[in-house]
Amino acid sequence: MNQEPKPRFFALIPLIVFLLIYLVASIIIGDFYKMPITVAFLVSSVVAVAISSGGKLHKRVDLFCRGAANSNIMLMVWIFILAGAFAQTAKAVGAVDTTVNLALAVLPDNLLLVGMFIAACFISLSMGTSVGTIVALTPVAAGIAAQTDIALPYMVAIVVGGAMFGDNLSFISDTTIVATRTQGCNMKDKFKVNSLLVIPVAALVALVYLFQGTEITTHPVIHEIEWLKIIPYILVLATALSGMNVMLVLLLGILCSGIVGILAGSIRFWDWIAAMGTGISGMGELIIITLLAGGMLEMIRYNGGIAYIIQKLTTRVNSKKGAELSIAALVSFANLCTANNTIALIMAGPIAKDIAASFGVDPRKSASLLDTFSCFVQGIIPYGAQLLMAAGLAAVTPLAIMQYLYYPYLMGIAALLAIFFRYPRKYS
Repeated sequence: MNQEPKPRFFALIPLIVFLLIYLVASIIIGDFYKMPITVAFLVSSVVAVAISSGGKLHKRVDLFCRGAANSNIMLMVWIFILAGAFAQTAKAVGAVDTTVNLALAVLPDNLLLVGMFIAACFISLSMGTSVGTIVALTPVAAGIAAQTDIALPYMVAIVVGGAMFGDNLSFISDTTIVATRTQGCNMKDKFKVNSLLVIPVAALVALVYLFQGTEITTHPVIHEIEWLKIIPYILVLATALSGMNVMLVLLLGILCSGIVGILAGSIRFWDWIAAMGTGISGMGELIIITLLAGGMLEMIRYNGGIAYIIQKLTTRVNSKKGAELSIAALVSFANLCTANNTIALIMAGPIAKDIAASFGVDPRKSASLLDTFSCFVQGIIPYGAQLLMAAGLAAVTPLAIMQYLYYPYLMGIAALLAIFFRYPRKYS
């Protein structure tokens, strides 16, 4: 398990099989969600075990299982379970709707654009999920567009941009969890590096929305705000920012959501338990993918595939700048192929860690680059879950939304400039 494998292209066959099954088949079919990614990973994992040089079959299977049961993988599984339970519980008690209403009610009508962006940023930062934020806010954005002269795709793009802000920066986002665990750094440290990059971009985009929204005069319909239901999100955000362990943060969020829901009369005890069960079950596919990807990548590593990729990526790299560019290219390519930023990070993270170690890249910077470039690509691809979900809820096409995605585009540009100009210098 600890041997230094020789670089071999042959070891990459499982990855090629995965890409052929998932990417090529999806292109031919014309639907990137027709082929289940779990099936693609299952087939490629079988291939990985079949062609491995690990000896007899039971030894190769044991090697695969060790990769799937890696401590980092299992910790991610635990966190995914807790995150699913919290997200569903908070939704069941009405915390999402109340938080949305609060964010819109406190703003004047001529600040609707920037208000919607800030609401999406805050909710995604608190929830740690871009898809959940899009599901919560897109209907509201569509309603505002219907009451004003704002183009519907433009309003929806504001929500998507804010959702990707939190997906990239949140302490409980699965992308943050995977990026920090694979690079071996603390979430709080990665947050510091990431915030120096994306908060200025978010502020610039907010100014654009502030300028463009000054002529809006129609006020949306705001429902009654139940203040008690905001507490779970405030608690999660405050404890996460304090540096508390993410598992404790999520446990507190689950408990707080249940207590608040029962006190407010939104749910009963068994409804709370059922919501947790639904949330946990909803994370099943991601957990299965994580386990299969962990095992498959260990087989690829053992047989020299990762060493081969690193060798090719770093052949002409002779500086930290080149190493950071190769990390950015690696995760971006993985995300284009999988249309899922979490899976892209699971696949690219171990390779990026080796590249960072070889060229002295700060783990906090490599984690930030991985997360930022994965969220950049995920936020702009028309076949990603975020744009498909937003387009479906608003009854528009993903391509119509893409032209207005100010935040994701600027985030990607800023991340690239940060590599070339060595920003932030403390971590470069």
